[in-house]
Amino acid sequence: MSQTEITQAMIDAYDEYTHLTLDRRGFMQKLSGLAGSAAAAAAVAPLLAASGAKAAVVAPDDPDITAVWATYNADGTEMKSYLVKPAKGDGPFPGVIVIHENRGLNGHIQDVTRRLAKEGFVALAPDFLSTEGGTPPDEDKARELIGGLDPAKTVALAVGSEVWLRQADGVNGKVGAIGFCWGGALVSELAIAGPDLKAGVAYYGRQPKEADVGKIKAAMMLHYAGLDTRINAGIDAYKTALEKEGVEHQIHVYDGVNHAFNNDTSAARYDKAAADLAWQRTVDFLRTKLA
Repeated sequence: MSQTEITQAMIDAYDEYTHLTLDRRGFMQKLSGLAGSAAAAAAVAPLLAASGAKAAVVAPDDPDITAVWATYNADGTEMKSYLVKPAKGDGPFPGVIVIHENRGLNGHIQDVTRRLAKEGFVALAPDFLSTEGGTPPDEDKARELIGGLDPAKTVALAVGSEVWLRQADGVNGKVGAIGFCWGGALVSELAIAGPDLKAGVAYYGRQPKEADVGKIKAAMMLHYAGLDTRINAGIDAYKTALEKEGVEHQIHVYDGVNHAFNNDTSAARYDKAAADLAWQRTVDFLRTKLA
């Protein structure tokens, strides 16, 4: 097997490692068996993981945006964040909260935040590890820290972030949220807890409790990867609850692609066609709901 041949079993093992119970040692042992040797596994692993060296789609110094690191108070906590605004055009602009994956506020999420500002939104990416000193450079440590966060406190921080952004200078008073994986799940929880949220976009996020769906006031757009059996097991129940409660929603399932298909820093899982289609749908949806 060549070093670049990635199988679905390898991708599934990486998903188990990043989201379930497999630790780094167990993952590499399993990958070695799938790849045929420890050396082959060592070559494959970086292709499965996200790469911080991947070039940004929108550069931090792009002339169409202004990007700064900012802090604000949310539920009594000083939140670190990445705040990006359009540098051109007549404001005020709609606001969008960008909620990171379980790796924290890394370079990829910062890039997504800049992409939204380029589309005409004031985009705020909170660091939900602010209570732990901020996102560490080590992804395994970030996952460990996120796994230890108090869920209720995390939702309160998300609601506080929505309140702050809604009242921020240059924002038109309407705020949506977009989240990926862990952040996708938090988007649904924010929509349940935050009655002023206007729109929520969740990429391959775990679904909320059915009993809470009736509290959602925001319009929802849900993106799922066709091969993501772990997350997709909850789609039908969520769909039924949304329909029962009369919540405006769209559900898109992209056939033949994996969890994290939007993350262009992961060579093995990124799917450009699905990512581009989901992004255009997302931008159009947010523009409509936050106008």
